[in-house]
Amino acid sequence: MFLLYLKRAKSPAFQQPEKVKIKRMKLLRSVYWTSLSWRIPCCALAILGVDILAAQHLYAAEVTIALPTKSFQMIIFPLAQERGYMKEEGIDLKVTFMEPTPSIQALVADSIQLTGSGGSALVAIARGNIPAKVVLAVNDRVHQWILSRPNITSINDLKGKKIATTGVASISTFMFKNLLPKYGIDGNKDVVFVDPGVGNQAAALMSGAVDAAIVSVEQRYAGVDNGMKELMYLGNEVKNSWGTSAASEKFMKEQPRLMAGFTRATLKALRLIKRDREGTIAAFTKFSGLPLASATRLYDDLIGTFTANGAVDIDTQKNDLGVIRQVLDAKETLAPARAFDFSFALEADRRLTKIGWMP
Repeated sequence: MFLLYLKRAKSPAFQQPEKVKIKRMKLLRSVYWTSLSWRIPCCALAILGVDILAAQHLYAAEVTIALPTKSFQMIIFPLAQERGYMKEEGIDLKVTFMEPTPSIQALVADSIQLTGSGGSALVAIARGNIPAKVVLAVNDRVHQWILSRPNITSINDLKGKKIATTGVASISTFMFKNLLPKYGIDGNKDVVFVDPGVGNQAAALMSGAVDAAIVSVEQRYAGVDNGMKELMYLGNEVKNSWGTSAASEKFMKEQPRLMAGFTRATLKALRLIKRDREGTIAAFTKFSGLPLASATRLYDDLIGTFTANGAVDIDTQKNDLGVIRQVLDAKETLAPARAFDFSFALEADRRLTKIGWMP
């Protein structure tokens, strides 16, 4: 184009005042070199065999979430990455694994942006006023069960018995304690709670070391398959959240676009698992290392406990904080607005629904 202009400029019919010609020449030079500056790197990428659209992934922002376990509800995070939902939001999601306490410390130190240990985050917020909030609730029913020895047939029979728990001051222990008065049992006097160590509750029950146990879904299967009796599913008895995640306030305030993108991608995965049974089971088998039969059993038992939009209502939030107050033996219950912020989840759900997004 620039050369064509020079040729035409020499013809008598195209003679113009000197100032106009100079101005137009400068403009054309600018357009020419701007165009060339874009073509050179694009051509270089093409020569090297690099897809220009794929190259965008090189500039994705890294976001890290620390998960405490490879439990079923955690599958939404690696699934959101594998299905490309995070990439669509310009995010390169890093999934790492940490125990709850170290993950909270990493969150405060800004080493990670989110933690899957939302319950522990609530304790830290209430006790230490850490700058974080619970931003996502994957389940609205608690994944904890009460198993007993075969000779015990009801909760009433637990009076005077020993019960294995994940910790005498754990959240699930206090949830169960709050239910015991309905059965004429004082949780502080009439039963003895013991902690046999991480993941040993079902084993302690089957060995006869305790009379009952508060167990996770995986331990529930181990106990029931070996003749133990299921007395109660806590998810049917209490109104509390489960599978919660927390984000640092710094990440939420300084990187709201990434926080929003992370949430949208996660909610897409949440919608996906409810519609794609086989795909989710296959992904969870890979993620957890469990046999296909176990992953299938988990899916069928738990899929009905997942929230619709990654959030829980205000009553559930208050109940969660009421249990935290008991765990800490605090005088006052924390206000929900200090501990929870589901605005990103609710907005993401609204937008996905508005555009009719379906997996």
